[in-house]
Amino acid sequence: MTQTIAKTNSLKTFKSVTDWQKDIQNYLDPPNAWNPTVGLFITGYLLATLSIWQWYQGNWPLPVLVGLSFLALHMEGTVIHDACHNAAHPNRWINQAMGHGAAILLGFSFPVFTRVHLQHHSHVNDPNNDPDHIVSTFGPVWLIAPRFFYHEFFFFQRKLWRRYELMQWGLERSLFVSVVLAGIHFNFMNVIYNLWFGPALMVGVTLGIFFDYLPHRPFLSRNRWKNARVYPGRTMNLLIMGQNYHLVHHLWPSIPWFEYKPAYEATKPLLDLKGSPQRMGIFETKKDSLNFLYDIFLGVRSHKKRRSRMRPVARLFPTFSWQRKWIYLIHKTALIPSKSKE
Repeated sequence: MTQTIAKTNSLKTFKSVTDWQKDIQNYLDPPNAWNPTVGLFITGYLLATLSIWQWYQGNWPLPVLVGLSFLALHMEGTVIHDACHNAAHPNRWINQAMGHGAAILLGFSFPVFTRVHLQHHSHVNDPNNDPDHIVSTFGPVWLIAPRFFYHEFFFFQRKLWRRYELMQWGLERSLFVSVVLAGIHFNFMNVIYNLWFGPALMVGVTLGIFFDYLPHRPFLSRNRWKNARVYPGRTMNLLIMGQNYHLVHHLWPSIPWFEYKPAYEATKPLLDLKGSPQRMGIFETKKDSLNFLYDIFLGVRSHKKRRSRMRPVARLFPTFSWQRKWIYLIHKTALIPSKSKE
């Protein structure tokens, strides 16, 4: 019996990529009209409304209200992500509405998120063209949230908008500014600070770590089977809504978040065959651990060992000894991803 199972698994491993694509087709189909992403969208707005209502009722303590707001925004982070891949709802218009609705609650712009994120998928770990590479490697991990503003700069620098998206950006940004101005005029900025900006900052750190930083480190491979990683686990799957199976998302972007785990389990022999990273990769070697600690406290990475843009910073140090230490540090921590996607 054991030999039969081993033989079956062996045959499964050597199937062609085309055969694997047929096996995973069920996960690639559009989700049902009522699916977990719709539940996240509705629940996020309900929790946000509940936290604001309880703020004025004064019955619940502030930490509980902040926690509810954080949870609401955390849920909408998954909604906007799936919506930008048209995986939130089978109806195109409802999918778009969910994307814009999630963006408004998060303080994002849906066109910016969509175009910049699709650019990331096209150029994973490319220092020049992957916007998320800058977010993950240009400063300490604990300051990753403010670096998401780079997405807006990248959107306009590359002129990524299409058709009505520039108008949509203007409407969403006008709404954001109007809410803040109303908060100043009608004296409810304390609600905005405590139940929107604060939780949004917390969600920014959470998404930055579990959506950008951990799935792509050490940021060196552009190979489609190795440019992101998987670190399986039920608890993480629940807490970060499937982003611990991030490589599955990169390989098949139309799979909705709630099917990452079963899709991974169905294709694990293929990922094993391709040598895809399937651990968090932080404490596997001494080098991994030191790199992780460096990223937490400093995290600025050069992409060239010579003629680095960070090299002139050495002139700011008062002694030649400190200048040499700085140059040694940027050489030692430089990230030079592979130019090939193969």
